[in-house]
Formats: sequence, C-alpha cells, structure tokens
Amino acid sequence: MKIFVAGATGRVGRSLINKLVNRGHFIYAGSRKEFKYDNLEQVKYVYMDLHSNMSELKEILKDAQVVYFVAGSQGKDLLQTDLYGAVKLMNAAEQKGIRRYIQLSGIFSLNPEKWSSELTDYFISNFFSDMWLINYTHLNYTILQPGTLTETTGSGKVTLMTQEQRENSIDNVATVLSELLDKKNTFKKVITMADGEVPIGEALEKL
Repeated sequence: MKIFVAGATGRVGRSLINKLVNRGHFIYAGSRKEFKYDNLEQVKYVYMDLHSNMSELKEILKDAQVVYFVAGSQGKDLLQTDLYGAVKLMNAAEQKGIRRYIQLSGIFSLNPEKWSSELTDYFISNFFSDMWLINYTHLNYTILQPGTLTETTGSGKVTLMTQEQRENSIDNVATVLSELLDKKNTFKKVITMADGEVPIGEALEKL
C-alpha cells in the first residue's frame, strides 16, 4: 500500500515509518526538512510545507492511498501547522479521492473540561482539527489521542479508551498507529490510549 506520512521527521513519524516499512508498505515521507532512511526503496522524501495552499498539498499526496497526520509545531505554530495545516491536508486528501485518514491528536482534546491550563492553546488547536475531521469530511478517519509521550521502551501493551491521562511510549503509539491502518472497526472513531496491560492487537480487536 502507498502511504503518505505528514510529519515524517518527528519522533512518532520516524518510528511509524519504520513500522509501516517493516509491514511492506511504500511511504511518501512528508517533511519540510530532508532526511534519509535506510530503506530508500520503500521510502521517498516529499517536501511538505503545511503553510502551502490546498492545491499544492494535493500535488504532494501523489498516488497515496492512505494519509497519516502526525505533524506538529511543538507549540511554535499552532494555528498554521497544527490546526489549519491539518485541515488543509485532510481536505486535500478527500479531494484526491483518498478515503483512509489517521490523525494523531492529544488525549481529551475534545473534552475542554479536562484540559490543563498550561497547554490550553495546544488543546484548542487539536479540538478544532479533530472536530473538522469528524464533522466536515467524509473520510474513514481514526483519531488517536494518547497522553504524555515518553521515550521509554515500548511494552507492546496498552489501555485503549482510557479515561485517565497517563504516559505513552512513542514506540507503543507508533505501533498502534501502524496497526490502525486496515482495522475497519476503528473507522470513524476517536481512541484514547495509554501504556497498559493488554497486547496492542488484542486491544484493537476489542474496540
């Protein structure tokens, strides 16, 4: 399968691409800065600027069948990148006829009463991006909402649909994202997650 990953140079993006490549997929790796992967036969760098207009974003999606949005500005450009960039990319995907769209968000982004005050702007950008994907597209979306990301070793075990803000290893998040790809039972769903005790495959089957 041909897959476009927006945010390919980020911590989650790099891990996700490795997992998708290991599953035999071809990746268009979208990022503003160029980089190299070991397996060049299965990964093609594509210059991606989320400040671009929608026509330009449609062009960079090439012949992808699936889009992952795991990009983020780390708080430096929330409106243009995290919010409007995400909205433009999902609209571009839909106009290209792409049906599957998987978005990385943050836990409780759709629950303002649970937001922490120091991250309010981040939550607001995720709130409107997630809401647009849910209410203003016809994509077969899945929105994954993990809690705090850590660089600890992935356990391969998680808790999905958690109501608690807990830590998530980047490896676990990337594994869940990769396994969401063709799980039809996750279409049109918002999934919260945390590191836990249930093997990832089993947890996804139970949704």
